[in-house]
Amino acid sequence: MSEMKKIAVLGAGNIGAALIGGILKGGVADRKHLVATVRTPERAKELAQKYGITVTAGGNREASESADIVILAVKPPTLPRVLEEIREGLRGDQILISLAAAVPIVLIEKIAGKRIPIFRAMPNIPVVVEEGATAVAANSAGSAAQRKLVESIFRAVGVVCFVEEDLMHAVTALSGSGPAYIYMVIEAMIAGGLKMGLSREISTRLAEQTVLGAAKLVRETMLHPAILKDQVITPGGVTISAIHELERHGLRSMLISAIETATNHSRKLTESLMARFDGE
Repeated sequence: MSEMKKIAVLGAGNIGAALIGGILKGGVADRKHLVATVRTPERAKELAQKYGITVTAGGNREASESADIVILAVKPPTLPRVLEEIREGLRGDQILISLAAAVPIVLIEKIAGKRIPIFRAMPNIPVVVEEGATAVAANSAGSAAQRKLVESIFRAVGVVCFVEEDLMHAVTALSGSGPAYIYMVIEAMIAGGLKMGLSREISTRLAEQTVLGAAKLVRETMLHPAILKDQVITPGGVTISAIHELERHGLRSMLISAIETATNHSRKLTESLMARFDGE
């Protein structure tokens, strides 16, 4: 059995804290091999009590120097400052994982200033309930064993897949932003139930379970959603009448266009970041 790696989570907000919980629950690391940093002493105390690990307010360099895996769970505007803070202590045998959306690996390499295995991950918010969808891209410095180790971290909080980095914009638009689209669908379904006389409590319960059950059926049967949709439809029935109305208003076209628009916006954000740093 290989020796357990020490992991440092820098910036343990919602996503970072969810990863901590998943890492511990999945046995990727134990409490002795996991540390985290946050911005305030209050947050540090809260997380330390919740997970039983060492959490400090600040201290990014100290935490990263003693780690085998450094997870940068910070927002894009904060990432350069944190990288500059820790780069002198980074080692070639460490793994660096960035969760900062739109920040490309080439920019991380530039700021880090050394050759190191870098993985860029895009987890979505359902990682907080261990049902996240995470896509990962990597530079060429990492080994197959390191790739498997990174995969195990994100598998502890949901589903993980590896993609080429140029597809991360589409990933951000589809699964990164995707929960917001689904929340709007659930919200609309609840409103529809309310309009037809159901109570808010019953509408909410039925809508949330319907979305959850439908997604689980896609996953477990591995059937195309179109096939499952047809299984619900009966000739001249209620469902086909509703689907006709959804098609008339362009539901599918709107969702496809939303993902296209979000992908293009993500690409522009990355281009803006690169232009800013190229000018420095």
